[in-house]
Amino acid sequence: MEEKIDATLGAAQDWWKTAIIDMRPGVIRFRGYAIEDLIGRVSYAQMVWLMLRGELPAKAEADLLEAALVAAVDHGPQAPSIAVARMAVTCGLPLNGAMASAINTLDDVHGGAGEQAVMLYADIAARIDTGAMLSAAVSAGLGEWQAADGRHLPGFGHRFHPVDPRAPRLLALVDAAAAGGFVTGRYATIARAIETELAARAEKAIPMNIDGATAVIFAELGFPAPLARGLFLLSRAVGILAHGWEQSQQGGRIKGPMPPEFLYRYDGPGPRPLDGSDSS
Repeated sequence: MEEKIDATLGAAQDWWKTAIIDMRPGVIRFRGYAIEDLIGRVSYAQMVWLMLRGELPAKAEADLLEAALVAAVDHGPQAPSIAVARMAVTCGLPLNGAMASAINTLDDVHGGAGEQAVMLYADIAARIDTGAMLSAAVSAGLGEWQAADGRHLPGFGHRFHPVDPRAPRLLALVDAAAAGGFVTGRYATIARAIETELAARAEKAIPMNIDGATAVIFAELGFPAPLARGLFLLSRAVGILAHGWEQSQQGGRIKGPMPPEFLYRYDGPGPRPLDGSDSS
C-alpha cells in the first residue's frame, strides 16, 4: 500500500515537472537561485535570460538583449496591436483584457517578422556552413524563401520609415559586442548581405527594419526562432500597457478605428427593393 501511495505521489509530482522554478512553503528558487538573492541584483533582461536559458548571461549579453527589448516597445496607435488595446479599453475592458486582446493580434503578419527573420538568417547560415559563399547563400536563401507560397520577406523595408531609425543603432551595438568577442557578428554580416542583395535587385535601398535588426540580436545571442517572437511580445507588451492605461485616463466610449464623422467606403449594390415589397 505504501509503495502504491509513493507511486501515485510521484506521478502527481511529475505531472507538471519543471526545471524553471522550485517553489515550496517559504522557498522560491529560479533555476536554483533564491528569489531574495536575485531581487535588487539582477536586471529584468538578465531575469528573462535566466528563465529562458537556464543560466545568467554575461553583462554584455544582457545589455544587448535589453537594447532589443527597449527598441520595440511601441510604434504608435496606427499599429494594430496598440489600436486594439485602446479600442478595447473604450469598450469597457480592464487593462488585462485590453492587453490580452492586443497581444492576440501579434501573429504571423503583425508580430511574426522577427521570428521569420531569424529563420531566414539561420537558413543562410546553414548554407554557408555547407560551403556556399556568402553572396550565393543569400541569393539562394532569398529565392527559396520567396518561392515558398510567395512569402513576404521579413525584416527589410518599412511602410513608414525610409530608414528605420532603430536598426542602425541596434546594429552598431552588435558590432561593438562582436568587437568585444561577446557575439560572432555572423548574423549581422548575413543581414547586411541581404540588404545589399535586395538593393541590387530593386535598384534602390531596402534597409533593415526593427524586426530584421532585433532578429540579428536574437540570433547572435543564440535564441531559437520561436523565442524571437516571444521576446518581441515581452517588448511590445510595454507599449500596449502604456496605451491602454493612457486611454483609460483619457476616457472615451466605444471608439472604433476612425472618428464617426469619417465613414468607411461602401462599394456594394445600390438601394434595391425586396421582391414583392413596396420600396416607395
